[in-house]
Amino acid sequence: MFKKLSLSAVTALTLSAGAALAAGGESHVHDVDFSFEGPFGKFDQNQLQRGLQVYTEVCSACHGLRYVPLRTLGDEGGPALPEDQVRAYAEQNFSVYDAELEDDRPAAPTDHFPANTAAGAPDLSMMAKARAGFHGPYGSGINQLIKGMGGPEYIVSILTGYTGEEKEEAGTTFYENTAFPGGWIAMGPPLLGEDVEYADGHSNELHHESEDVAAFLMWAAEPKLMARKNAGLTGVIFLTVLSVLLYLTNKRIWAPIKGKKTS
Repeated sequence: MFKKLSLSAVTALTLSAGAALAAGGESHVHDVDFSFEGPFGKFDQNQLQRGLQVYTEVCSACHGLRYVPLRTLGDEGGPALPEDQVRAYAEQNFSVYDAELEDDRPAAPTDHFPANTAAGAPDLSMMAKARAGFHGPYGSGINQLIKGMGGPEYIVSILTGYTGEEKEEAGTTFYENTAFPGGWIAMGPPLLGEDVEYADGHSNELHHESEDVAAFLMWAAEPKLMARKNAGLTGVIFLTVLSVLLYLTNKRIWAPIKGKKTS
């Protein structure tokens, strides 16, 4: 189902924003209408499977997901791969060191994604929640109230924000990126468009690939998002009903007293 590229393949999302902030400069993060946003939103299973494919064929060459168990790929609300596909995916794409065998073995669903951090590239397990795409205006945080934290939007904007300009400083090549704080990033463009061929025939243009992998990384960072929303909705309904009952009870208890006239 998937094939893995070599380490010479392009990478995804690198370096911390703090280092670039020191260089100054504004960043531009555009809003994306993801299916999982809002109180009633939910992950698009097909999009998560496409995002998994982009991660596997491109990003996993340098970036790990060390906190994500492979077995969760079969969970409802996530990519929801059949059990046999989860097992095949783990065996075909990753290997882990087994202390008992004193050697590597094919990964199993009970293992985690490898902690691959080639060339100091960051782990992507929590990247969608570790980055805030929206701030202001003027540091007020109003944009976060309206649009959310914007972690997935930050990822999409980084992946699509390369201008093609390059510069070299102290032996390191930097690439101009409109979304990265400071305007220059040490990671080359990880996606160019048409990097993968989707099994479902979906468009593999750059912005589609970027949105798909960003959605997958959001699921990786918070796989129980749907369960949390359902629990929150249940809590709101329960509290609403309880508030109405308390109001009616209070009204009935005090009715005889409030109905009397005081002399």
